[in-house]
Amino acid sequence: MDNSQTDGSPTNKLELGSFPPSPSMMTNETRKKRAAVLICIFKGREGELRVILTRRSMKLSSHPGDVALPGGKMDECDVDDSATALREATEEIGLGPNLVRVVANLEPFISSNLLRVVPVVGVLSRVEDFKPVLNSDEVDAIFDAPLAMFLEEEGRHKCLEKEWEGWKYACHMFEFESEQGNFVVGGLTASILIHAASIIYQRSPSFDQSLQDFSELQWTLTTPK
Repeated sequence: MDNSQTDGSPTNKLELGSFPPSPSMMTNETRKKRAAVLICIFKGREGELRVILTRRSMKLSSHPGDVALPGGKMDECDVDDSATALREATEEIGLGPNLVRVVANLEPFISSNLLRVVPVVGVLSRVEDFKPVLNSDEVDAIFDAPLAMFLEEEGRHKCLEKEWEGWKYACHMFEFESEQGNFVVGGLTASILIHAASIIYQRSPSFDQSLQDFSELQWTLTTPK
């Protein structure tokens, strides 16, 4: 982790008013088809916003070895999406809920297994207080990346055209090198971070987004005309 010192104040680029309001109550979706991920943001050494990411364990049956945000499916004990994201972050990487200030929930994304995945945005004000403890059954690496990179095309971004039941969609991928190794952030995680970065920085990505990603395709197909 980038162990820069922070003053505990909100970062100058995290405009809370720019986020859609958090849901005030659960929808009628069944819990077994609902999940949440934590977009945990902190300020780096140069004042840039960074986001915590993990690499999923090869022991997992679902998406082993993929880069992901901390998170998972909703449990019966979770009162809302924020509770799900914070619980999963504690279980996966030892990030206690007392260290994270939740600021917003974004609109749900649809995963490849058709889960409704709610991104929960949280701020880690004192990164020096976070001592990662990895659950090796779920995670085999943790790293952080600059949030702004998910808006930039040059050097890191690639886009693959894929197909689902005859419908074409975009799969965005970002290559990233760090002290912890080389990683590729792609699929749903990339789509979520593109969206979050667009809101926080109040600008569109520099790359083409004319082709829908998988989640946008699913919403298009399921929304009544």
